[in-house]
Amino acid sequence: MASRFTIKPPGDYELKRDFCSYGYFLLHPNFWDPRKLEFSRVLSLEGGPAQVRVGQPGGVGRGLSVVASRGLTGAEREEARAQLTRVLRLDEGTETIAAFHGLDERWRAAGRGRLMRSPTLFEDIIKTVTSCNVTWPSTVQMNRRLCEVLGDPVEAGGERQFSFPSAERIARARPQTLRARCRVGYRDARIVELARLFTPRGKRGPELEASWFEDLSNSDDAVFERLMELPGIGPYAAANIMQLLGRYGRLPLDTESVRHGKTILGYKGSSAQVMKKVHRHYAPFGAHAFRSYWFELWAFYESKHGPAWTWERDSTGKLFTAALLSK
Repeated sequence: MASRFTIKPPGDYELKRDFCSYGYFLLHPNFWDPRKLEFSRVLSLEGGPAQVRVGQPGGVGRGLSVVASRGLTGAEREEARAQLTRVLRLDEGTETIAAFHGLDERWRAAGRGRLMRSPTLFEDIIKTVTSCNVTWPSTVQMNRRLCEVLGDPVEAGGERQFSFPSAERIARARPQTLRARCRVGYRDARIVELARLFTPRGKRGPELEASWFEDLSNSDDAVFERLMELPGIGPYAAANIMQLLGRYGRLPLDTESVRHGKTILGYKGSSAQVMKKVHRHYAPFGAHAFRSYWFELWAFYESKHGPAWTWERDSTGKLFTAALLSK
């Protein structure tokens, strides 16, 4: 029998806007249904995987309805609640979003402020690694294959779905398997090495504790430096993981940022010169710099294909970078 429960979000929360706010909402195992305006995915819980479907039938600020594909224990229900809170950024209250709007009032009317993320830091790190130095369709494919090859299956809605693989599962995999079956290319050994760092070793805990990175009492500089020490993590990836941790003061700039600087902000010069100008442009937004940058970028994508909550994961969802949207 399915479990049903409700999560109370902040009073300004809107599921369709705030879940469909960042590219990772289009990556497996996430699935957004633009007709039902609900999202589903398989969560890894204490008693095994379970698919959850999340909707907001009452609209902005009203309760989020959660339906699991199987009965959940009380502990599993709290575990699912915690994971969904992280995905949806429900820990960012109305006062946090109001502070952002105070710095950048362009997004006040639309209510934009939160960016979705994954249930775990480990998944966010792997999704970031699979999005570097590669086209977006390849990122989509890598994450789909990681789930199908190494994730746990769940029968739900008449079809088989998969969880995102745990650090333990990836740590046991051979790099060659990731390269051949998950098509991750040169990232194969790095992904396995990252997974091993997040996996307990014997009686010892894991070398990397997600709780340390999530602890906002640690300085941004300390977290950034530690991220830069991880295999396969350079300045762009580290800055992107920072915003996924709720630290929005750094900008992960790439070729899309250069395109944005030239076509939207009107900057001229080399890529390096444009990036410096983009950094200066968003510096006044301080701790909210990434939010201002990202919502400008996201508005451009939506101008091409409509609001993100109308996108189909397996069609429009593969085309949201500027180079592909222009086709």
